[in-house]
Amino acid sequence: MSEVVIFFLMAALALGAALGVVLAKNPVHSALLLVTVLVAIAVLFVVQDAQLLAAVQVIVYAGAIVVLFLFVIMLLGVDEQESLSDPVRIQRPAAILLGVIALAEVLFLTGHHWATGAEKARGALDDGSGGNVERVARSLFTEFLWPFEVTAVLLVAAVIGSVVLARRSNRPTTDDVDESSGEKVSAP
Repeated sequence: MSEVVIFFLMAALALGAALGVVLAKNPVHSALLLVTVLVAIAVLFVVQDAQLLAAVQVIVYAGAIVVLFLFVIMLLGVDEQESLSDPVRIQRPAAILLGVIALAEVLFLTGHHWATGAEKARGALDDGSGGNVERVARSLFTEFLWPFEVTAVLLVAAVIGSVVLARRSNRPTTDDVDESSGEKVSAP
């Protein structure tokens, strides 16, 4: 009974926060509401005895991806007002058409019963080799350690490079000189 209550509470929280992500005017608020959605989904994973997926959901998505979103939002500048004029007139009708097609596909696919022949299983499989988390950790930190570390170094280099490029574009260059007075013009 408590699983049903937790499910409906977390589902309502996830749906409400998802609407907030789309409807919020401030991009930072949208990113924080996205964290709420991802944590609510992680709780739903825990209810289904999928602790590894819940941990990955919180660590990778709510932790790393949303921090990256916030970094990009701050790098681009939140304080600038966007123009609400429609630069491409076909963009809004095309988005509505694609949304209707996607909804039709979902409604079509939910009406079918997909039989795979496999039995349903819940929770961790115990075959004597440890739990799911232990097996993933052993694989990640033994045979996939080198690609894991190389990926981390590449991501750090990409972040440093983007910060350097963003800071460099805001500085005045030697070309920014007022021709009449010969003084440097400050960047806007």
